[in-house]
Amino acid sequence: MQAMNSKPATKQPKKQPQRRARGQKRIGELLLAAGEVFAEMGYERATTNAIAAKAGVSPGSLYQFFANKQEIAEALANLYTSQNEAIHVAALDVVPGSVGLRELIDRTVDPFLAFRQKAPGYDALFVGMISSPELALRVQTLHDGFKKRLASLMCPHFPGTNEEATLRYAEVCAHILKGLLPLALRGSARQRKEGTEEIKAVLERYLTPILKGKKC
Repeated sequence: MQAMNSKPATKQPKKQPQRRARGQKRIGELLLAAGEVFAEMGYERATTNAIAAKAGVSPGSLYQFFANKQEIAEALANLYTSQNEAIHVAALDVVPGSVGLRELIDRTVDPFLAFRQKAPGYDALFVGMISSPELALRVQTLHDGFKKRLASLMCPHFPGTNEEATLRYAEVCAHILKGLLPLALRGSARQRKEGTEEIKAVLERYLTPILKGKKC
């Protein structure tokens, strides 16, 4: 009996990674559109239809990735939180005591402002929206981590100051930055530049007298 000739099975092209890449690209487009809609309309007034229209897709396409507006908001907020945390870690990744006060302020303020200029809807999510307990906890963890990293860099500048006091200085700096942020994010390029300098000047004026204090 002659052996039957059998052709090797034709391998199908691997489409899964390509589909996954397209899916991630579409999710990114939807999140960017959501941020713009939240910035324009506020979270409460925003709708999935408006987000889909901004992204240039049908509502049905949006629902392939997100079940509702809350799910979109949490995905965007988690993305912003991760990006913000990465920026803080990179900006403050220096040896304590190796930089002067002005450089420390520059390293803290400049990357954060660059991030915020490319994060539409940030305030609508973290200020205007009632977030889930999980998201609220993550935002608080982000804030606490930033405060502690900033305090660790500030510590060598403050001779004799205990850890509690240094954390308080870092907390005040974080609130100054948050409160004056609109000066650096709104208006013309010149106005934003002037606003950025004002923020840095306020931080410097707040911290300079403390520098005449003591060591941790």
